[in-house]
Amino acid sequence: MSKDVKTDPLLVKACGMILNYAKATGSMVCVHDHNCKAVPEIYAEAFSDRNMCMECTRRQGNLASAEFVEAPSTPCDDMHLCALRESYRYGGSYTYRCALGFMFWTSPIYVQSRFVGALLGSGFRDGNYDKAHHPDGESITDQGFLEKLNQFPQARPEKIKALAELMLICAESLSSGNEHYYETIKRRAQQQTRLASAIRELEQKYPQGANFPGYPMDKERQLLSALRRGDQEAGKGILNDILAALLFSNPGEYKYIQFRAIELVVLLSRAGAGGAAAGYEKNQLETNNGNIKRIEEALSIEELTDVLNVMVEQMAEQIFSFKGVRHAAALRKVERYLQENYSSKISLKEAADLSGLSAPYFSTVFKEEMGENFSTYLNQLRVEKASSLLRETNQTLSEIAGSCGFEDQSWFSKIFKNYTGLSPGKYRGQNSSVKEISDRNFSTACRNTIKK
Repeated sequence: MSKDVKTDPLLVKACGMILNYAKATGSMVCVHDHNCKAVPEIYAEAFSDRNMCMECTRRQGNLASAEFVEAPSTPCDDMHLCALRESYRYGGSYTYRCALGFMFWTSPIYVQSRFVGALLGSGFRDGNYDKAHHPDGESITDQGFLEKLNQFPQARPEKIKALAELMLICAESLSSGNEHYYETIKRRAQQQTRLASAIRELEQKYPQGANFPGYPMDKERQLLSALRRGDQEAGKGILNDILAALLFSNPGEYKYIQFRAIELVVLLSRAGAGGAAAGYEKNQLETNNGNIKRIEEALSIEELTDVLNVMVEQMAEQIFSFKGVRHAAALRKVERYLQENYSSKISLKEAADLSGLSAPYFSTVFKEEMGENFSTYLNQLRVEKASSLLRETNQTLSEIAGSCGFEDQSWFSKIFKNYTGLSPGKYRGQNSSVKEISDRNFSTACRNTIKK
């Protein structure tokens, strides 16, 4: 960086703030720009003789001049670059340690949701770190170097955490344009962590070459059921399973995953409209179109999954949550009972007695609030359970029919085909057909949405 290149005024301001932070905390600090390069205004302070990074650099023969016009190359450049990028990705503090045992912490700065730079702190060695190593892993034996190294104070993890949190407050005060952007980044990072965990489970369950069952259609119904109960956490967990299956079985097919995400928006929106209050449909249509537009414009899996997660959370609160429903407690009680006893023979009268309502009135209330009549709901629930057993077990069709509450295998096959378009045997053996049918359903759903 040449002397005539002007630093962003915000980063110049950041330099002044972070130097005060350094004086107050005893830390060594630096400011980096949007390219993760150290800004020159702080070199003289950041790269002083107190800084062991510079001592490492001198020992490597990479520090040619005491004039800090450009940041000198250091043995740990890649490590710092990766840390800055992780901080940017996760939208919060990122703490790490170098080969000498020095702790570092960094926080990103945003303007209008755009990454413009980062703050970086150090100056303390890990209190649990006894030995020093070169970046290449070899032990250091230079006594002079070790003596200088041991002059630096050690700090327990609690202190490093507090220093990192204080730096994050400084970074947030410098950021502007979107006060909720840090929360958005953190939320997306948490979602991606959960998603990665679910994908790892699938990789262990279905190693390379194993026959993966395909898109979990039964999970869609489970998702709707969770949302009707107002159970946000269960809903987001099931959505995570759906997305993990999509990413696992369609690596690199981002457009296809976008299409399936739009299909989910249509499915959830229609289900919500089915139980909507008067005057709600217009607002829901606008929300639906907005979510589809955001998915179409999403440039990454992180953005796409965030749209769906937020939508699930909102719908659990606003559409499916039984708020204001007169018999909410009774319906929840019946739904839990069906979930736990679907394998048994359950009549409408039995469910009505459980709710404390008369059978005719219970039938009317159930259909109004659940979007379908009692027998349809129960059959669909049983088909979902049967679908899982067909994919994940080697049980015979007769065994599955009995364990899922169907009177016999013939009746099971008839009901299963009515709901899925496939016989149980074809469903088990023709996963590719499931995907093709799902694609056709997606196209039909989109056409119907456009017509509306």
